[in-house]
Amino acid sequence: MLRALHTAASGMEAQQLNIDTIAHNLANINTSGYKLRRAQFQDLLYQNLRQAGAANTATTDIPVGLQVGLGTKPVATEIIFTQGDFSSTDNPLDLVIQGQGFFQIRQANGEIAYTRNGNFHLNRDGNIVTSDGDLLEPQITIPPDQTGITIGADGTVSVQQPGQSQPQQVGRIELALFQNPAGLQTAGKSLFLPTQASGEAITGTPGENGLGSLLSCFVEQSNVSVVEEMVNMIVSQRAYEANSKVIRTADEMFSQANNVVR
Repeated sequence: MLRALHTAASGMEAQQLNIDTIAHNLANINTSGYKLRRAQFQDLLYQNLRQAGAANTATTDIPVGLQVGLGTKPVATEIIFTQGDFSSTDNPLDLVIQGQGFFQIRQANGEIAYTRNGNFHLNRDGNIVTSDGDLLEPQITIPPDQTGITIGADGTVSVQQPGQSQPQQVGRIELALFQNPAGLQTAGKSLFLPTQASGEAITGTPGENGLGSLLSCFVEQSNVSVVEEMVNMIVSQRAYEANSKVIRTADEMFSQANNVVR
């Protein structure tokens, strides 16, 4: 009965984390570039109550004997990098990546982070920045007298200036690719940091070497499905209730055992 209490308690803790993850997904359903999270679990150690082939065993052909599992525990939160829907805007600096890849962002501390959120703006110096003011890497500066900005599928940034008939190229956006994107570490603000699990970033031109192409005047929305998350929440809630009933049943068995002793 003690095993039942601890095992059911571990199940309740696991489902609590699962609900927390689902709540986080639903809270970010309108966050541009947000990627779905999934809690991952594994079973704990097993206790051998009787070894296979031991004395007094009814059958000796059971390969593992009598084992009782000791519950579950969370081990990781997986990031699902499926493509989100595209939302049209009137800002030529709003970009989506059609395919694989990440934008490179230089944070205030100088560290390079990566994101799928292509909602960019200009700062007072004419540099392309995120909504938090972090610079797009490599840095691209737009002339103050420009009358129009065009960003091509290959990342080429061109501007139209007074007195010139042809657009002038002022820079090129590069994208980054990872061997294992699921191994990236979440840093908040839709940013990711590389880890040993993700591998080092491989940078290149959009549309080449497996990198997706760019599309201007669009923003990638989150890839969270409200219906799917609601279903997962119901399943997690029922699993939590089932584990709580196990605890209640074990408690009643303890109570009956105490009454027998009396």
